[in-house]
Amino acid sequence: MMRLARKHLDWWAVVLAVGFMMIQVACDLSLPTLTSNIIDKGIANNDIGYIWRTGGQMLLLSFIGVLGAAGNVYYAATQSQKMGQRIRTNLFKKVTLSSTEEFETVGNASLITRTTNDVVQIQNVMVQMLRMMLMAPIMLIGAGILAYLKSPRLTLVFLVALPVLALFTVLVMYFAVPLFKSLQKKIDRINLIFREGLTGVRVIRAFNQDKFEQDRFEGANQDYTQTGIKVFMIVSLMFPVITLIISGTNIGIVWYGGQLIAHQALEVGNLVAFMTYATQILISFMMVSMVFVFVPRAQASAARINEVMDLKSKINDADQPVTLPDSPVSLEFDHVDFRYTGAEKLALTDVHFLAKAGQTVAIIGGTGSGKSTLVNLIPRLFDPESGQIRLNGVALPAVSQRDLHQAVSITQQKAVLFAGTIRSNMVTAKADATDDQIWHALDVAQATDFVKETGGLDAVVEQNGDNFSGGQRQRLVIARTILKRASVYVFDDSFSALDFKTDALLRQQLRQDAQVQAGVTVIVAQRVSTVADADVILVIDGGKIVGQGTHAELKATNKTYQEILDSQLRKGDVVDA
Repeated sequence: MMRLARKHLDWWAVVLAVGFMMIQVACDLSLPTLTSNIIDKGIANNDIGYIWRTGGQMLLLSFIGVLGAAGNVYYAATQSQKMGQRIRTNLFKKVTLSSTEEFETVGNASLITRTTNDVVQIQNVMVQMLRMMLMAPIMLIGAGILAYLKSPRLTLVFLVALPVLALFTVLVMYFAVPLFKSLQKKIDRINLIFREGLTGVRVIRAFNQDKFEQDRFEGANQDYTQTGIKVFMIVSLMFPVITLIISGTNIGIVWYGGQLIAHQALEVGNLVAFMTYATQILISFMMVSMVFVFVPRAQASAARINEVMDLKSKINDADQPVTLPDSPVSLEFDHVDFRYTGAEKLALTDVHFLAKAGQTVAIIGGTGSGKSTLVNLIPRLFDPESGQIRLNGVALPAVSQRDLHQAVSITQQKAVLFAGTIRSNMVTAKADATDDQIWHALDVAQATDFVKETGGLDAVVEQNGDNFSGGQRQRLVIARTILKRASVYVFDDSFSALDFKTDALLRQQLRQDAQVQAGVTVIVAQRVSTVADADVILVIDGGKIVGQGTHAELKATNKTYQEILDSQLRKGDVVDA
């Protein structure tokens, strides 16, 4: 946790918070002595003037103490909140810049928990640390010294009270700390189930699994609740027990102090002051003990956050990146092998092809054959195990990721739209795009008609584009891909929700669009009709290219392509290139 504090706190503000806290402590420790003086010197001697003077000093010290407390609270609160803000910002930046592999090692649900609940735990402990955790030991030591100076013999009472309090605190820590750590993992579990329930609500209803999912969530929720009840019951025992110990200590002080007063070994004022210092000592000890209860929970949260921050990306820029030439445009896979982390079998084996500007490369194959894996290598979401991928003649690792992503425009399998408007989603691809350019991209994507019907470019897009159909979402993300000026345009199974007529019109417009034709177009599809007019078709099976050529060539010579064709077309149907 200190590592996070060093990186995300303004240390000048921390120094001010500690300074204000020292002022507050000094004032709090001075008041019991002044009270003692009023009793022993003012009241005992009937010195009204001394009482007023000392009372004025107490009021002044109290006012200064309030100012110190206010300053301490202000800086402690602001720094803890700023620390949380900075941690969340850095976490989000880390996640967005991480490769797909690193992102998937943590998981969506856990990342959400770490960005929210874990950061809150650190914020809470940080404000306590700047407020109470530093004040408690100082108050404990200061009150102990002053109490000893008032009556060395009375401090013997602490030899009984403090060991009992320490023993009880150790027992609470022993049982509570492991439970606090387990709470974070249980929150991860709740978030995972809740997220799955929200994203898959239609599937759940379609298969009548409402009761099953509710029971699953209830089980995780009950598990978290029971653990929380158990740990907070244990912690809550501290307050009544400490109150009992403080009361018992005060009884012991009054009893023993009364005997000392009777033998004229102690003044009444000093006894009153000693009792106040004793209460400060025990309360300070209680606050110190709370540190050992709550800090481990924050430490566990800090470890989880550091785990994300320490993720080492396997995909990094070269020390001296090469500038990617705009032309001649080409995309080459040179005997590429790829294996997912931990997998025994290669996902792609000896993939080899070359495409040049103006060419359309289509990739077709069965489910799980490696089509999406292949195109995910183009924007360097993964790096191959062997072989090279070259864009415009330059190997991808030699190019900075920023330049590479600028040169590749891709539509992923899942059509992703952001909450906002159609215009705000379009300018994600090109920040300075004009309305005319956006409408042109929508025309090519066959999306103009329904965009106009829904309100034009300022039409509202709900989260995930839920107010549009699957085909409309696909056409919008295709338009976004087309809008960006790039060397390679990748459409990863982005025509699957389109009817045959819209599919054909869209591909026809792509062939006629000058900007798209200036680069290489890569289309991944399941339907033969979508790939039939491509310049070259790659037939992939089991991660290997088992056929390469035009539709006519593959239809005549390639068995795998023939099987795909036969599975989709009724006997007698014809697909022309």
